[in-house]
Amino acid sequence: MRIDLHTHSNQSDGTQTPVELMRAAADAGLDVVALTDHDTTRGWGQAARAVRDTGVSFVPGIEISCASDGISVHLLGYFIDPLNAALLAELERTRASRRTRAQRMVERLGPDTGLTWAQVQEQSGEDVTVGRPHIADALIASGVVASREEAFASYLSSRSKYHVSHYAPDPAHAARLVRAAGGVPVMAHPFAAARGRTVEVDVIERMVDAGLAGLEVHHRDHTAEAIGRGLQLAERLGLLVTGSSDYHGTGKVNGLGENTTSPEVFEQLVAQATSGTGPIRP
Repeated sequence: MRIDLHTHSNQSDGTQTPVELMRAAADAGLDVVALTDHDTTRGWGQAARAVRDTGVSFVPGIEISCASDGISVHLLGYFIDPLNAALLAELERTRASRRTRAQRMVERLGPDTGLTWAQVQEQSGEDVTVGRPHIADALIASGVVASREEAFASYLSSRSKYHVSHYAPDPAHAARLVRAAGGVPVMAHPFAAARGRTVEVDVIERMVDAGLAGLEVHHRDHTAEAIGRGLQLAERLGLLVTGSSDYHGTGKVNGLGENTTSPEVFEQLVAQATSGTGPIRP
């Protein structure tokens, strides 16, 4: 059984609809796929309805954008109650801050690139979690850069003069919210140093105290050394080890199923959920 527990649709910064994502998962030979869009569950219904046609089991998930002392941390939450009031309020606060941040970045970019907010909206669509990838796509469409990679290496880098920070919850707080919503929290790509600074182990230990269930150890942004470190840390802290693609369609080179989670670990994640939300199987 091939299980990929980290993917994105166009409800956040992926390029495919949830239905297209499910079809792509079937084409990639996956048996189970999780949709984990940033700070939103809007794609769940579409993905769930595609289960019967694709034969791929759907895992409802989310990726929460967090921060600790200015360092970005991403938390995957599986099987949450999508109507949990406390979690919804936190997600809405984050989404609103992301949108305001994106608008301010476009204001800074405008004089040098000619970029407008309307161009970014053309890329993101309505009611989507707006992020830097949408700004990157607008820069591509206007001919300023050739790819998202080029955009993030220059205009959208956290070190560029155009960068603006946004609100993000503390990762331990986010883990508690996921557990309170009946879900199962897993830390995404904890040692992806190529993306920027990564948190120290004490932050992960605080997340464990708050209910963290696992570490996404097998990820393309982890070096062999990072994978070894992750496996040792997971064993020491009693955490489950997952692997996944972090697929974004054409938005990234990541391929569906390039890293996977074992069926045994997957069933342990399912068993920890208390929300009544579970995988949708064919």
